[in-house]
Amino acid sequence: MALKFLVVDDSVTMRRIVANSLKSIGYENFVEASDGKEALTKLNSDDTINFVITDWNMPEVSGLELVKAIRSDEKKQSIPILMVTTRGLKEDILEALQAKVNNYIVKPFTPQILREKIEQILASA
Repeated sequence: MALKFLVVDDSVTMRRIVANSLKSIGYENFVEASDGKEALTKLNSDDTINFVITDWNMPEVSGLELVKAIRSDEKKQSIPILMVTTRGLKEDILEALQAKVNNYIVKPFTPQILREKIEQILASA
């Protein structure tokens, strides 16, 4: 299955970093959204998106709210979600896992860490 990523972050720079990291580990197919609201619009209009990488802290709809919205949508609830955020407290990680993110990366990260987390998610799918 060809992966098409949705990269969600309100920071253009951070979206660029994630996109460049994806390219460096061999993933070329992705679209971007600047917040959870835009991400939901893209998910609803593009059935080929099958992996979400999202930040937590964003205006409009946060990453956590995005995760909950995806998980409550019958058609999209099985899409893998990787949260990439500065929120590294144990409580934050637990809250994200309870919302059913598949994996969690605390910024900053390397392309190798991104690859490992994506591979872990795909292996358990």
